[in-house]
Amino acid sequence: MSRLNPFAKLPGLNAASVLVSLFRQRLAKSFPLPVENDESRPRIDLVVFIINLTSELSFQSAEASLKYLEPGYFLGKVCFMVSNARSSSVPAERLDAVRRLAASLHCPLLFAEDQTQQGVTNAAERLLTILKVAAGFVPFTTSLCLSNLTRSTLPPDIDQPSFD
Repeated sequence: MSRLNPFAKLPGLNAASVLVSLFRQRLAKSFPLPVENDESRPRIDLVVFIINLTSELSFQSAEASLKYLEPGYFLGKVCFMVSNARSSSVPAERLDAVRRLAASLHCPLLFAEDQTQQGVTNAAERLLTILKVAAGFVPFTTSLCLSNLTRSTLPPDIDQPSFD
């Protein structure tokens, strides 16, 4: 098992690849990825960690998987997408932990509404925009520049307790 390296393979012509880590079936359940089919695997232009805030295991799995990415991925080729942020069953501390993680890695943090078709469409469009930039399909824009514009930041009072 090896770490993913963003510059180990040449890009494909008019093609971009995104690795979605949702920790369910048919997607990357966990890192590291198996070595068996490494030669046939395309270059991965963007790694997306989808974190379901109603599941503590989802956050823990995403956090544990970060060590299998080469540091070059954190130069605009990683983003976090959070679902179920509006759920009343989500503890505020979990959302704060995800925000801290994204801010500490200088990665974009996207929020997705997965309960409606419009919410899913909006999330897919935002991811496609980031993927186009990360794959180099947008002239005069780099993923590092986009990452600086869209990275997660923490408000100054995030470490203070809330008085709800």
